[in-house]
Amino acid sequence: MLQETITRDQPSQRWQDYVVPQCWESFTAEDHAVWDLLFARQVELLGTRVITPFLDGIDLLRLSHPGVPDVEGLNAILTPRTGWRTVAVPGLVPDDIFFAMLSERVFPVGNFIRTRDQLDYLEAPDCFHDMFGHIPMLAHHDYAEMTRHVGELGLAAIEADQGHKAARLYWHSVEFGLAKEQGELKILGAGLASSFGEAHFSLESDKVERLPFSVERAVHTAYKHDAFQPRYLVSETLERTIEDVLGLTPGRLLAL
Repeated sequence: MLQETITRDQPSQRWQDYVVPQCWESFTAEDHAVWDLLFARQVELLGTRVITPFLDGIDLLRLSHPGVPDVEGLNAILTPRTGWRTVAVPGLVPDDIFFAMLSERVFPVGNFIRTRDQLDYLEAPDCFHDMFGHIPMLAHHDYAEMTRHVGELGLAAIEADQGHKAARLYWHSVEFGLAKEQGELKILGAGLASSFGEAHFSLESDKVERLPFSVERAVHTAYKHDAFQPRYLVSETLERTIEDVLGLTPGRLLAL
């Protein structure tokens, strides 16, 4: 997850330096059981509360197969479809590295999974958040291109010491956005799709604001990375948000 405070790392650091082997064979029977438990309860919870392309991605990528997915198996399906691939990382990566990955159609996934007593909260995103929450939507061609473009915007914003603008745009669309689908309010963001508690909260709580999404509003709306959000931005449609973000140039982002 991105932070509100973004620092620029030394130019010598490359995103490839953060990639590690997934070591899929090191996942224990308990690890696989935790994945299956998380997957089953989250799919049941989401039902029709999540946008249709997310559910399509679950099926396309065969994420319902038992056990923690291996990155190579995901890539064998994902890369021919949208050009994206997943790589394993040991934990959070710096924001400039993260945006660099996105700009090259690479998505980092944690090479670890939470324990059974951490089902509802984890400080650092694990492979369930990354693979279940994010990867299904990267099988959607236009959304995948939007995410790549956000990576380019992020690099430009960090270079201009305005990385928070790209971080907020990413947060309120890719991570914690809501969207209308055929007039119904649905979950769009990966952080909501993979969260048992906040998926309910974002759609049903009467204690939060739900404001129409716009690029400008996203850039000027702060967020919390360690608590449920006080407000969510709601896309008129997924297609409209993709169009708006893809139409955003680095110059315009920095001018907002």
